[in-house]
Amino acid sequence: MTTAETNREIHRRIDAVWRLEAARIIAGLARLVRDVGLAEELAQDALVAALEQWPESGVPDNPGAWLMAVGKRRAVDRIRRDQRLERKLEEIGHRMETGPESGADGADVEAVLDDPIEDDILRLVFTACHPVLPTPARVALTLRMLGGLTTDEIARAFLVPEPTVAQRVVRAKRTLAEAGVPFEVPEGEERAARLASVLEVIYLIFNEGYAATAGDALVRTDLCREALRLGRVLAGLAPKEAEVHGLVALMEIQASRSRARTGPSGEPVPLLDQNRALWDRLHIRRGFAALLRAEKLGGPPGPYVLQAAIAASHAQAADAEETDWARIAALYEILAQRAPSPVVELNRAVAVGMARGPAEALGIVDALAGEPSLKRYHLLPSVRGDLLFKLGRFGEARTEFERAAALTRNAPERALLLERAEASGRAAESRPRSGRGV
Repeated sequence: MTTAETNREIHRRIDAVWRLEAARIIAGLARLVRDVGLAEELAQDALVAALEQWPESGVPDNPGAWLMAVGKRRAVDRIRRDQRLERKLEEIGHRMETGPESGADGADVEAVLDDPIEDDILRLVFTACHPVLPTPARVALTLRMLGGLTTDEIARAFLVPEPTVAQRVVRAKRTLAEAGVPFEVPEGEERAARLASVLEVIYLIFNEGYAATAGDALVRTDLCREALRLGRVLAGLAPKEAEVHGLVALMEIQASRSRARTGPSGEPVPLLDQNRALWDRLHIRRGFAALLRAEKLGGPPGPYVLQAAIAASHAQAADAEETDWARIAALYEILAQRAPSPVVELNRAVAVGMARGPAEALGIVDALAGEPSLKRYHLLPSVRGDLLFKLGRFGEARTEFERAAALTRNAPERALLLERAEASGRAAESRPRSGRGV
């Protein structure tokens, strides 16, 4: 192997180590310096040191520990330098000597860094997903801090310019610092509120991978995989939170359908038409196990536990005909009470249509026609078109499918909707016309 090839291999290993260890390193440093932005800078310094030294010295036996040790030394040096500067300014200003503040010497610094790392990662999760940040910033910061993704990778994943992502990350770190957000896991009601934000961000990342809002691919497995990893980490850190296990269960079961969701040319395959033999049984078993853990914790089921129960109902059926649609409709009714939203109501309409017929479901969908948040949501006309088609109102169905195709920014979805529009048009043309004689 040539020197260039060896260096490329080492760089690949460094990249892999960084993805695995970034969150742990940044979290440990953030607990010490109390600043997420500074912690990332120190971790990046350690990464640069690895890029400079490992091609010469070789990859250490425990590369994560090596990076953490370098990061610790940089943090300790930074704190001591700041303390010396602060003492010098006080000496000049007050003309008197002052000793270091209690708890700020090197020994105490090292002691702080030796605390359990699991608590640090949990603190980092709650900090990166703090509600003081807008949702796009939470997503970017979470993927950057906890996923170890570069700004370029995040930008490509969400189809936005790299400078936009970089600005979001910089502004997020500045906002956290200016707002004085503590690096801690909140307690009581505040923890419950912040946990909802954490789960929202993780599920948003998963959903963007599961059904991309734009681009030429329906599924982005890298985002699904990253969201699942974050969910599993959070479940290990917060084992008594039912909603965390509920989210993991939901993502596991939905991820099980990945191979069946697209055809040979990348075209979308609707849930009812999927070959369930392609569903990944390992993901399903993991999902069922996570759902069982959530249910054993007791208490009224939250939104993610309910959605996981709905996904489990689909996974339990050997085919679409065996699906217990009455149970799914009932679960959606509970979900609509616990976490009401237009999207939940639209999903409930689909379940009602399968359980009790398209006419009743159409009434639910028509009631959503004036909902502002669904004005640009392509699934509203898509669902309405499907119900109209089942009712034999083919011309109206065609119009709805064409409207849905115009709204979506995902190329495979648009192609499928246009196909359904054409099929509706053919059905309308072939239908016998009353009053013309036969």
